Amino acid sequence: EVQLQASGGGLVQAGESLRLSCTASGITFDRYAIGWFRQAPGKEREGVSAISEADGSRFYADSVKGRFTISSDEAKNTLYLQMNSLKPEDAAVYYCAKGRSTGYYYGMDYWGKGTQVTVSS
Repeated sequence: EVQLQASGGGLVQAGESLRLSCTASGITFDRYAIGWFRQAPGKEREGVSAISEADGSRFYADSVKGRFTISSDEAKNTLYLQMNSLKPEDAAVYYCAKGRSTGYYYGMDYWGKGTQVTVSS
C-alpha cells in the first residue's frame, strides 16, 4: 500500500524559508517519479516540482524556479522541498504525489495528505 505523508509546513514571513518533507512507503524512488503539488483556496491544484531518479531529471514550475529545490534521500525514502524567498502567493496546501512511472512527465496517480504553508506579507 502506497502512503505519502507530507510535513514541515507552517507560518513564515515573506522572504523566509521552509523545508517540506514527504515520507514515502510502498514505493521506491528508482521506480516511480515523485513530486510536489500545491493548492491555494479557490485555485486549481498545480504542479510545483518533481523528480525522476531513474534519469535524474527535475521539473520546476516557472513560478518557483530559482527559489525552490527538490531533492530526495533514497535511503530514507524521503522527498524534500527546500523553499527559499517565500512569497505570499506561495501560500497553499502542499502535497506530495507519486508518478505513474519512472518519469514525472507521465503524470501522477496518487496524492498524499498535505501540509499547510502560510506566508505573511
